[in-house]
Amino acid sequence: MQPDFNKQSQRLEFRQKRDRFVDALSPQDRALAFSKTPSPLAQYLLPGKIVAGYIAIGSEVDPAALLTQAHQLGCDIALPHITSKAAPMRFLRWTPGDNLVPGPFGLLQPAENAPPCTPDIVLTPLVAFDDQLMRLGQGAGHYDRALSVLEQAIAIGLAWSVQHAPALASDIWDMPLDAILTEKSWMTL
Repeated sequence: MQPDFNKQSQRLEFRQKRDRFVDALSPQDRALAFSKTPSPLAQYLLPGKIVAGYIAIGSEVDPAALLTQAHQLGCDIALPHITSKAAPMRFLRWTPGDNLVPGPFGLLQPAENAPPCTPDIVLTPLVAFDDQLMRLGQGAGHYDRALSVLEQAIAIGLAWSVQHAPALASDIWDMPLDAILTEKSWMTL
């Protein structure tokens, strides 16, 4: 059977796989899956580095434990700030435990007046990823546009292993990731 190279149908398929996988996990297993910094990721978490994460929605991998560990290791933390589908995503400084405000698309994000920053490491959510470390996102292109101007940043996708596809539909503006971290593995090219 040929893979479906339509982004919309791939998003639907992999959201369903991710949801079923996460629904089958106990709350404890879900919380523990990414609670220890694997050695490949730890090499990037150096004091003074800015690590951008996100606040998970639904069955996305929750990077909270990784962000807390990065903060404890002396990294500064940032979260994305989005105002609309068309506006560029910005990264604003945030400390674990600080208040967040509602944003578009059901996001929680730092307040508009939080200090902007340029991340060194970007932990990215995704719907699916493939063998070439291409990322299928939600469809608005925020991360692709942000990563295209953050040329020095290391982009690491966070995913459940069931979100892997051998190949995904992609466009010329889609940005590959530098690595993928799942509950089972660390992938780089």
